[in-house]
Amino acid sequence: MPNTSTESVNTTVTTSPSTSTPTDSMPTDSMPTDFTPKDTAILFNPAKPAAMSAQSSTDSIQPYHHKANHNQNRSIEQSSDVVSAASAVNVNAPVNAAPKIGFVSLGCPKALVDSERIITELSRDGYQVASDYDGADLVVVNTCGFIESAVQESLDAIGEAISKNGKVIVTGCLGKEADKIREMHPAVLAVTGAHAYDEVITAVAQHVPRPNRSLDANYDPKIDLINEAGIKLTPSHYAYLKISEGCNHRCTFCIIPSLRGDLVSRPIDSVMNEALALKKAGVKELLIISQDTSAYGLDLKYKTSFWNGMPLKSKFYDLCQALNDLGIWVRLHYVYPYPHVDKVVELMGEKKLLPYLDIPFQHASHRILKAMKRPAHSENTLARIHAWREICPDIVIRSTFVVGFPGETEEDFQCLLDWLVEARLDRVGAFTYSEVEGAVANDLPNHVPEEIKQERYERLMALQQDISAQKLQEKIGKTLMVLVDEIDSEEGVAICRSYADAPEIDGHVYVDDITAEVKVGQFLTVTIDDASEYDLFASYQA
Repeated sequence: MPNTSTESVNTTVTTSPSTSTPTDSMPTDSMPTDFTPKDTAILFNPAKPAAMSAQSSTDSIQPYHHKANHNQNRSIEQSSDVVSAASAVNVNAPVNAAPKIGFVSLGCPKALVDSERIITELSRDGYQVASDYDGADLVVVNTCGFIESAVQESLDAIGEAISKNGKVIVTGCLGKEADKIREMHPAVLAVTGAHAYDEVITAVAQHVPRPNRSLDANYDPKIDLINEAGIKLTPSHYAYLKISEGCNHRCTFCIIPSLRGDLVSRPIDSVMNEALALKKAGVKELLIISQDTSAYGLDLKYKTSFWNGMPLKSKFYDLCQALNDLGIWVRLHYVYPYPHVDKVVELMGEKKLLPYLDIPFQHASHRILKAMKRPAHSENTLARIHAWREICPDIVIRSTFVVGFPGETEEDFQCLLDWLVEARLDRVGAFTYSEVEGAVANDLPNHVPEEIKQERYERLMALQQDISAQKLQEKIGKTLMVLVDEIDSEEGVAICRSYADAPEIDGHVYVDDITAEVKVGQFLTVTIDDASEYDLFASYQA
């Protein structure tokens, strides 16, 4: 883990269940020193989302470990707590107040970042965020189109927004299927594709004209000072940082390149400016995301930029080094196991990055990996994992797997189970293969019957549950630094995460007998007393 100073460990972020306000927000040369922007919004999921993976009926298998697509759904009902950069929405605003836009965000963290950017730009234009469908002048639905269940969930969300509000703009990955959307929901006002920020802003302004700020009694000119971090839809102590868009891979089960295009990396100075702004706004953990994080900068030919007076290459390793210098937790998601990742693991071994890698292995059978058009040398992957553990014994590896891919035999599946026994991964998510419109794998022969897919899925998750339970038992008696996500005041328990736990997809560390001084966003040093299949239980002495 990064070397965290005593000051940063003891700095707390004052929060309430509904809004988060950094106490050490970012001042700039042009920003008044008495201005503390509320640039973090917390939203909750309004309705039960469609499952992103087949769920076992067995109660002992906890569903949040199956979120293969890292689902980060946020709905309009959560928007009541969305906060502009200057002040919270005034529910008693006069008739001539700024128009309000409702927002539903579906899909993965990458889509969530798109939603954050759109909301930030709308706030800069003077719009407010609606608390419900009835209070919205228009609703934006940011869709997901990754698998069929996500497509259906998105179409249902559009229909709900139309029925409850009537004025709806659709954006996101499913926007590529504009004809399908309009056929089912002809009342939709506009449809744009993924990360089409300007098109969304233009469409909103066309149907709900930009507010006349001179007529808005609640307009605060300080809203123009929204910092580079923008408005976030995560709690104030952690944030997603998207470093690139698109993907150069052509996996047969995936249509992401057709939805989001080829790899387009952000220049490293742009990434670092946002990272620094987030730190100054009170963020204690950055979750680095993209479609292919370890390919960062390839399209830029690793172009050199200047940041903070120093030359930096737009390259994965160089970015990791620079992020380490911020002195906060840095967690890497969507990393492919290219050879150059070994050097990044060395940084983890030197405690310069969180020793956590999220790697989508997808399968272990050579034959299936080849059919998926994935790297087909699982024994080399096992050797790499073992080498990483030599370099960094504390490293935690999370991965996702597809079960029931077309042509998968029992022998192929057993190969995957054997691989998992050997690899002993810390966190595993899985989903049964489902056809995605436009995916090449749809045309492959020998599709696996649904009942066999489900049976294999449950066997895999049962095996991994045992592995997870064994690995967590090894933590008992150890001391860990954890980050407080929530506090259950009635039970006197802090719900935390260690370096091994990404928010919303991994386990928790439950800390008993906390004092009133413990706050959300604070680091604690705790002793692990017990463990379950996925979670740890700890004690804390102030």
